Amino acid sequence: MADRTHTRTQSLLLSHQEWLAQLAEESLAKQKTFIDGISSKLRRPRAHTPPQHPYRGAPDFWRTFEWSEQERIERFTDHFKSAGGHVVRLSNMDAVKQFITEKATELSAKYIVRQNQQELDDLGLEKALPDARVSTWNSDAAEAWKARAAEADIGVVVADCAAAYTGSITVMSSKDKGRSVSLLPTVLLAIIPVERLKTRLGEVLIRFDEAGRENLPAGIHFISGPSRSADIENDLTIGVHGPGIVYALIVG
Repeated sequence: MADRTHTRTQSLLLSHQEWLAQLAEESLAKQKTFIDGISSKLRRPRAHTPPQHPYRGAPDFWRTFEWSEQERIERFTDHFKSAGGHVVRLSNMDAVKQFITEKATELSAKYIVRQNQQELDDLGLEKALPDARVSTWNSDAAEAWKARAAEADIGVVVADCAAAYTGSITVMSSKDKGRSVSLLPTVLLAIIPVERLKTRLGEVLIRFDEAGRENLPAGIHFISGPSRSADIENDLTIGVHGPGIVYALIVG
């Protein structure tokens, strides 16, 4: 009895495999007929081998393409402004402090959240803005930092990199650099040391490849102006999924 059951199971399995093979064969035949029909209408023979690619990735001329510092600043400014952002050129961090102080006063900012970075510690925004609450990300374990960032009038970050060709600011997240600081406040002020302003986005991306997967940060964010959203009818809205006003402060 067991032998007959085993034989019947093998027979059913074989029949099922044959049926699947037949379906696959029929599908390939339909694909061939379909593609042959397209080739006939285009009046050219069907290609049976994949095209040859002379190189992989960016060509050599693009890997070495680089603008001068002044041209990087000018191109970044043009591209960032075209996306609705603002660009301010500042000589040093003292000028950055003055700009942030004046902007916070102009906007009547009551709450500011900043990344926990040494460059921002040195600015002393807490003393410079006595009428506003300036909070440092993740400085208090009991604080609900996402909620605080969502309530903030201004978020202040120091960019890790920027790319002039695309007008993009790169901000990486960590325990001291919460992504919420750049994504949730109404206004974002991103400080870009001029030496971190590269020509191509590839110059920024290569560092992540070289670091390896295990050393990648929790988040890598590319910011090319204020948040922009549009529905199916292309009605554009600013600031729905992020800051509606973004300043890139190029310093140095």
